[in-house]
Amino acid sequence: MNRGQSGGDLMISAVIVPGHRVASGTNGNPRFPGGTIRMQLPHFRARGLDLDAFYPGTLNVSIAPRRFRVLSPRQTVPALKWHPEDPPEDFSFFDVTVHRTGTPPVRGLIYHPHPETKPTHFQTPDVLELLLPWTEGLAYGTRLELEVPAGQMTFSGD
Repeated sequence: MNRGQSGGDLMISAVIVPGHRVASGTNGNPRFPGGTIRMQLPHFRARGLDLDAFYPGTLNVSIAPRRFRVLSPRQTVPALKWHPEDPPEDFSFFDVTVHRTGTPPVRGLIYHPHPETKPTHFQTPDVLELLLPWTEGLAYGTRLELEVPAGQMTFSGD
């Protein structure tokens, strides 16, 4: 783990991995028409968090063998009731800048549904979900560097 360009940021190596495809709605689950992110957008907006600049799906990245630990999120949205049948969930968001060789950096957010309030579709402890603007050239297996403010998350394990 290296310090980022601003000195207070951490640089973490990651690789794009397949997800559940529920956030984007590409898995076709009728419980989440259009995907969970599209369903959540108006609820987040009503709570003061506008995510319209991001693609309505998450990019899953593995930071294995590392794991992350939450320190101080940029924003937390507690008890968000976004689905008519499921209980409310807590969400936290963290700043991230994605770096790839030969392309400009892309700023986004780490999207973190709290596991203790999430009813299904759990991630392994090494997977982060990213909200980014639509970005060309991303595919499973693509290697990335994630720049994360040191005060928001920490990473352990090698």
